[in-house]
Amino acid sequence: MKRSGRTSKPNEIQALRLALRLARRGYGTTSPNPMVGAVLIKHGKIIGCGWHRQAGAPHAEIEALRDARKRGQSPTGATLFVTLEPCCTHGRTPPCTEAIMAAGIKKVIVGAADPNPHHAGKGFGILRRAGIHVTSWDENVFPRDPKNPGPKSSLARECASLNAAFNHWIVHRTPFVTVKAAMTLDGKIATASGESKWITGEKARACGMKLRQGSDAILVGVNTILADDPSLTARTKNARPIRRIVLDSRARTPLNARVATDAFAGQTTIVVTPLALKARVQALSKHVNVLMAPHTKSKGANQTRINLRWLLKRLGDEQVASLLVEGGGEVNASFLLNHLAHRIAFFYAPKILGGRDARKGVAGEGAKKLAEAVRLRDLKWHKLGEDLLLEASVA
Repeated sequence: MKRSGRTSKPNEIQALRLALRLARRGYGTTSPNPMVGAVLIKHGKIIGCGWHRQAGAPHAEIEALRDARKRGQSPTGATLFVTLEPCCTHGRTPPCTEAIMAAGIKKVIVGAADPNPHHAGKGFGILRRAGIHVTSWDENVFPRDPKNPGPKSSLARECASLNAAFNHWIVHRTPFVTVKAAMTLDGKIATASGESKWITGEKARACGMKLRQGSDAILVGVNTILADDPSLTARTKNARPIRRIVLDSRARTPLNARVATDAFAGQTTIVVTPLALKARVQALSKHVNVLMAPHTKSKGANQTRINLRWLLKRLGDEQVASLLVEGGGEVNASFLLNHLAHRIAFFYAPKILGGRDARKGVAGEGAKKLAEAVRLRDLKWHKLGEDLLLEASVA
């Protein structure tokens, strides 16, 4: 099926799947807005396509209407396929519902409902009251058989899962947290001396860069800065600057660290606590953003740690919708074992490192009972050269 519609007429499944492919073009550029794609069909032919390109830019529905008019096609009487319920409120741009009604669209088919409980379903209601036929494939509206979900509800789930981070943030106002780690088959991320480059191969590392590209912020602990002095950038062409968060309760980040001296130092936030020396905090403040956070006592150890729940709330308020945690074993454990992570991306290399003192991908105090283990669901395995990637949701 081509965009011009010169080949066979697209059916509803094909049209919404095209809209979903268009939506994915906004990967890494639309936050804190969702990725959305739209397709206009009239008399069995595609007359317009569009997707949301970046926050503040026209939404997908507007882009599709503009595309149709550029082609000399009138959208009056057309059917609009869109991956997410059209917005009905004024924000950076006017409501899409108004543009849809003004264009004379006769039918709207939607993949997923607006996850915001304050807006969900309102767009549908506005369009229906205007005499537009609206169909939603969202599984909350379109019941599915778990044993045989069918193509419509399966596609609706794809539309919803595309914006998992946005869906979480818009409801809870805290970031959707993904814990990423590259390790050997026995779960080690570095030797006892700290050597870790490179555990995985080029394809796995490229996939890791893509995860960064789709995140609003990357978080590491200060020990990662001290050991590796990473740049923590996406390292992809035309990638937007990503916010960098360093957990550093005592302000030990070197003033000459890459995250404090490179061209993106303004995107770096060092999170400290009142335990940090004032002189160190003042020195860091001349190079990067410094955030003073409350601290908590660590269980089973005479240590103090940054209050991560407070930090996540603060980041959510600052429109960080997705957070990629790339810390060492202690930082990874602090998110996973405290139920602060929503997803994992674990890369496994076909290597066995062994060693009692080798550094683990997930350390911390650990679960005391099997019943307390972190459980995963919706597991997906991907082969990347010789390496494997496990993606899963935290149950």
